[in-house]
Amino acid sequence: MKTVGILGGMGPEATVLLMQRLLQAVPAQDDADHIPLVVHQNPAVPSRIARLIHGNGPDPGPVLAQMARDLQAAGAEALAMPCNTAHAYVQQIRSATPLPFLDMRAATMERLGKGRVGMLASPALRLSGAIDTMFVSAGIEPVWPEDEGPTLALIRRVKAGQRGREEFTQMARLAQEMVPRCNHLLVACTELSLLTAAIEAEFTDSLDCLIAEILRFSQA
Repeated sequence: MKTVGILGGMGPEATVLLMQRLLQAVPAQDDADHIPLVVHQNPAVPSRIARLIHGNGPDPGPVLAQMARDLQAAGAEALAMPCNTAHAYVQQIRSATPLPFLDMRAATMERLGKGRVGMLASPALRLSGAIDTMFVSAGIEPVWPEDEGPTLALIRRVKAGQRGREEFTQMARLAQEMVPRCNHLLVACTELSLLTAAIEAEFTDSLDCLIAEILRFSQA
Protein backbone atom coordinates (compact mmCIF):
# COMPACT_ATOMS: atom_id res chain seq x y z
CA MET A 1 0.00 0.00 0.00
CA LYS A 2 1.08 3.57 -0.65
CA THR A 3 1.97 5.98 2.15
CA VAL A 4 -0.12 9.12 2.56
CA GLY A 5 1.25 12.25 4.25
CA ILE A 6 -1.19 14.18 6.44
CA LEU A 7 -0.82 17.94 6.81
CA GLY A 8 -2.11 18.46 10.34
CA GLY A 9 -2.12 21.30 12.82
CA MET A 10 -5.40 22.89 11.75
CA GLY A 11 -6.98 21.51 14.92
CA PRO A 12 -5.23 18.57 16.64
CA GLU A 13 -8.58 16.90 17.33
CA ALA A 14 -9.28 16.86 13.58
CA THR A 15 -6.07 14.98 12.87
CA VAL A 16 -6.82 12.45 15.60
CA LEU A 17 -10.39 12.03 14.34
CA LEU A 18 -9.17 11.39 10.79
CA MET A 19 -6.81 8.68 12.02
CA GLN A 20 -9.51 7.09 14.17
CA ARG A 21 -12.04 6.99 11.34
CA LEU A 22 -9.41 5.74 8.91
CA LEU A 23 -8.57 2.87 11.25
CA GLN A 24 -12.27 2.03 11.53
CA ALA A 25 -12.77 2.18 7.75
CA VAL A 26 -10.16 -0.49 7.02
CA PRO A 27 -11.43 -4.10 7.30
CA ALA A 28 -8.11 -5.11 8.85
CA GLN A 29 -7.33 -8.63 9.98
CA ASP A 30 -3.83 -7.73 11.14
CA ASP A 31 -1.57 -4.70 11.73
CA ALA A 32 -0.18 -4.91 8.19
CA ASP A 33 -3.63 -4.30 6.69
CA HIS A 34 -3.79 -0.67 7.83
CA ILE A 35 -2.98 2.41 5.74
CA PRO A 36 0.61 3.68 6.14
CA LEU A 37 0.58 7.33 7.19
CA VAL A 38 3.14 10.05 7.84
CA VAL A 39 1.55 12.77 9.98
CA HIS A 40 2.94 16.30 10.26
CA GLN A 41 1.04 17.75 13.22
CA ASN A 42 2.21 21.35 13.17
CA PRO A 43 0.54 23.80 15.60
CA ALA A 44 2.62 26.61 14.04
CA VAL A 45 0.32 26.81 11.00
CA PRO A 46 -1.01 30.39 11.16
CA SER A 47 -4.70 30.86 11.91
CA ARG A 48 -6.92 30.65 8.85
CA ILE A 49 -9.61 32.52 10.76
CA ALA A 50 -7.27 35.44 11.52
CA ARG A 51 -6.08 35.58 7.93
CA LEU A 52 -9.36 35.08 6.07
CA ILE A 53 -11.95 36.61 8.42
CA HIS A 54 -10.04 39.34 10.21
CA GLY A 55 -7.42 39.96 7.51
CA ASN A 56 -4.64 40.56 10.02
CA GLY A 57 -2.79 37.26 10.32
CA PRO A 58 0.28 35.80 8.61
CA ASP A 59 -0.10 33.73 5.44
CA PRO A 60 -0.46 30.00 6.23
CA GLY A 61 0.62 29.10 2.69
CA PRO A 62 4.43 29.07 3.16
CA VAL A 63 4.15 26.97 6.32
CA LEU A 64 1.88 24.45 4.58
CA ALA A 65 4.24 24.33 1.60
CA GLN A 66 7.18 23.51 3.87
CA MET A 67 5.12 20.83 5.58
CA ALA A 68 4.46 19.28 2.16
CA ARG A 69 8.19 19.18 1.47
CA ASP A 70 8.83 17.66 4.90
CA LEU A 71 6.27 14.93 4.25
CA GLN A 72 7.79 14.14 0.87
CA ALA A 73 11.21 13.82 2.50
CA ALA A 74 9.68 11.51 5.12
CA GLY A 75 8.44 9.11 2.45
CA ALA A 76 4.90 10.24 1.67
CA GLU A 77 3.62 9.26 -1.78
CA ALA A 78 0.60 11.58 -1.68
CA LEU A 79 -0.67 14.42 0.51
CA ALA A 80 -3.98 14.98 2.27
CA MET A 81 -5.20 17.75 4.57
CA PRO A 82 -8.22 17.37 6.89
CA CYS A 83 -9.21 21.05 6.78
CA ASN A 84 -11.51 22.47 4.10
CA THR A 85 -10.63 26.08 4.88
CA ALA A 86 -6.91 25.45 4.48
CA HIS A 87 -7.62 24.33 0.91
CA ALA A 88 -7.55 28.04 0.10
CA TYR A 89 -3.77 27.51 0.05
CA VAL A 90 -3.75 24.32 -1.99
CA GLN A 91 -1.90 25.88 -4.92
CA GLN A 92 1.07 26.69 -2.69
CA ILE A 93 1.06 23.11 -1.42
CA ARG A 94 0.93 21.67 -4.94
CA SER A 95 3.70 23.96 -6.10
CA ALA A 96 5.97 22.81 -3.26
CA THR A 97 6.15 19.14 -4.27
CA PRO A 98 5.30 16.85 -7.21
CA LEU A 99 3.32 14.54 -4.94
CA PRO A 100 -0.38 14.08 -5.80
CA PHE A 101 -2.70 16.05 -3.53
CA LEU A 102 -5.89 14.28 -2.42
CA ASP A 103 -8.29 17.20 -2.54
CA MET A 104 -10.91 17.08 0.20
CA ARG A 105 -13.24 19.36 -1.77
CA ALA A 106 -13.13 17.24 -4.91
CA ALA A 107 -13.73 14.06 -2.91
CA THR A 108 -16.75 15.69 -1.27
CA MET A 109 -18.12 17.00 -4.56
CA GLU A 110 -18.11 13.48 -6.02
CA ARG A 111 -20.24 12.25 -3.11
CA LEU A 112 -22.86 15.02 -3.30
CA GLY A 113 -25.68 15.19 -5.79
CA LYS A 114 -26.77 18.39 -7.49
CA GLY A 115 -28.91 20.80 -5.51
CA ARG A 116 -28.83 23.14 -2.55
CA VAL A 117 -26.37 22.03 0.14
CA GLY A 118 -26.52 23.56 3.60
CA MET A 119 -22.99 24.41 4.75
CA LEU A 120 -22.00 23.64 8.32
CA ALA A 121 -18.56 25.17 8.07
CA SER A 122 -16.29 28.02 9.11
CA PRO A 123 -17.19 31.45 7.71
CA ALA A 124 -13.55 31.55 6.59
CA LEU A 125 -14.37 28.83 4.05
CA ARG A 126 -17.03 31.03 2.46
CA LEU A 127 -14.81 34.11 2.51
CA SER A 128 -11.92 32.26 0.86
CA GLY A 129 -14.11 31.01 -1.97
CA ALA A 130 -12.16 27.75 -1.67
CA ILE A 131 -15.22 25.61 -2.22
CA ASP A 132 -17.89 27.68 -3.98
CA THR A 133 -16.44 27.71 -7.51
CA MET A 134 -15.87 23.96 -7.60
CA PHE A 135 -19.32 23.20 -6.25
CA VAL A 136 -21.19 25.59 -8.53
CA SER A 137 -19.46 24.12 -11.59
CA ALA A 138 -20.86 20.72 -10.57
CA GLY A 139 -24.40 21.98 -10.07
CA ILE A 140 -24.10 22.20 -6.29
CA GLU A 141 -25.32 25.42 -4.68
CA PRO A 142 -23.72 26.08 -1.28
CA VAL A 143 -26.24 27.57 1.16
CA TRP A 144 -24.65 29.45 4.05
CA PRO A 145 -26.24 30.39 7.39
CA GLU A 146 -27.82 33.83 7.50
CA ASP A 147 -25.89 34.49 10.71
CA GLU A 148 -22.49 32.79 10.82
CA GLY A 149 -21.59 34.09 14.28
CA PRO A 150 -22.96 31.08 16.19
CA THR A 151 -21.14 28.65 13.91
CA LEU A 152 -17.81 30.40 14.39
CA ALA A 153 -18.37 30.56 18.15
CA LEU A 154 -19.04 26.83 18.23
CA ILE A 155 -15.90 26.08 16.23
CA ARG A 156 -13.85 28.18 18.65
CA ARG A 157 -15.29 26.27 21.62
CA VAL A 158 -14.44 22.92 20.06
CA LYS A 159 -10.89 24.13 19.35
CA ALA A 160 -10.67 24.98 23.04
CA GLY A 161 -11.60 21.40 23.95
CA GLN A 162 -15.26 21.99 24.78
CA ARG A 163 -17.41 19.12 23.49
CA GLY A 164 -20.12 18.75 26.08
CA ARG A 165 -23.91 18.77 26.05
CA GLU A 166 -24.07 22.49 25.24
CA GLU A 167 -21.91 22.08 22.13
CA PHE A 168 -23.92 19.12 20.84
CA THR A 169 -27.15 21.03 21.46
CA GLN A 170 -25.82 24.01 19.52
CA MET A 171 -24.75 21.75 16.66
CA ALA A 172 -28.24 20.25 16.49
CA ARG A 173 -29.74 23.75 16.45
CA LEU A 174 -27.47 24.95 13.64
CA ALA A 175 -28.29 21.91 11.53
CA GLN A 176 -32.03 22.21 12.11
CA GLU A 177 -32.01 25.88 11.12
CA MET A 178 -30.44 24.97 7.77
CA VAL A 179 -32.79 22.11 6.87
CA PRO A 180 -35.69 24.20 5.43
CA ARG A 181 -33.32 26.04 3.08
CA CYS A 182 -31.54 23.13 1.40
CA ASN A 183 -31.79 19.57 0.08
CA HIS A 184 -28.88 18.16 2.06
CA LEU A 185 -26.43 19.16 4.78
CA LEU A 186 -22.64 19.16 4.49
CA VAL A 187 -20.31 19.19 7.48
CA ALA A 188 -17.27 20.95 6.03
CA CYS A 189 -15.29 21.74 9.17
CA THR A 190 -13.42 19.03 11.03
CA GLU A 191 -14.13 20.64 14.41
CA LEU A 192 -17.83 20.19 13.62
CA SER A 193 -17.13 16.61 12.51
CA LEU A 194 -16.68 15.89 16.22
CA LEU A 195 -20.32 16.82 16.83
CA THR A 196 -22.12 15.05 13.99
CA ALA A 197 -23.92 12.70 16.38
CA ALA A 198 -26.20 15.67 17.13
CA ILE A 199 -27.49 15.96 13.54
CA GLU A 200 -30.87 14.35 12.91
CA ALA A 201 -31.22 15.29 9.23
CA GLU A 202 -29.46 13.64 6.28
CA PHE A 203 -25.89 14.91 5.95
CA THR A 204 -22.48 14.25 4.42
CA ASP A 205 -19.25 14.77 6.35
CA SER A 206 -16.39 15.94 4.13
CA LEU A 207 -13.92 14.25 6.48
CA ASP A 208 -15.43 10.87 5.56
CA CYS A 209 -15.11 11.78 1.88
CA LEU A 210 -11.39 12.48 2.34
CA ILE A 211 -10.94 9.21 4.22
CA ALA A 212 -12.52 7.31 1.31
CA GLU A 213 -10.11 9.05 -1.09
CA ILE A 214 -7.11 8.15 1.10
CA LEU A 215 -8.23 4.54 1.12
CA ARG A 216 -8.70 4.51 -2.66
CA PHE A 217 -5.24 5.94 -3.29
CA SER A 218 -3.34 3.86 -0.77
CA GLN A 219 -4.95 0.57 -1.72
CA ALA A 220 -4.78 1.10 -5.50
